[in-house]
Amino acid sequence: MLKGLYDWVLGWADRKHGPFALSIISFTEASFFPIPPDPLLMALCLGNPRKSYRFAFYCSVFSILGAAAGYLAGYWVWGLIDSFFLSHLITPQIFATVSDKYSQSAFGAVLAGAFTPIPFKAFTVTAGVFKVDFPTFIAACSVGRTARFMIVACLLSFFGVRVKSLIDKYFNIFTVIFFILLLAGVLLLKKLA
Repeated sequence: MLKGLYDWVLGWADRKHGPFALSIISFTEASFFPIPPDPLLMALCLGNPRKSYRFAFYCSVFSILGAAAGYLAGYWVWGLIDSFFLSHLITPQIFATVSDKYSQSAFGAVLAGAFTPIPFKAFTVTAGVFKVDFPTFIAACSVGRTARFMIVACLLSFFGVRVKSLIDKYFNIFTVIFFILLLAGVLLLKKLA
């Protein structure tokens, strides 16, 4: 089923309304859809490199809006949807992992969620469930999702098809490395301040 959804998402790259589909997929992936927007973003960027940053911008904005929707679902209607999420979209183990991350640092947990292979919806919905400070949540989503999608757009606009195969093969490793570098930069800035 997921492979069919994945192929359906990529099929939008060759259509006139691909950017619209990218926006919708970015929104829904942050709250309930199982396929991330990255494959469609990559396909659109490869098809029209001059618009790579515009596509990444759409992806970022709608992902942040979808994250807000996921947060609100967790905040207001978790009692009604918890069994659906815990049986179909988020495993109880991921839910417990995310809960532990929030107790350590809400901003850091959401920022990490924007980059890690853990489905982002797990972070957005649980942020609402655990009533994470909303401005902190939106700030972390904005930084993390924008950085993630802009990096993809930048790499594809400069290196094109050559980097696509590397991203496809080593995406998780690249996101972990980038998150470590980002975290190191934040820690360095704290020490300098």
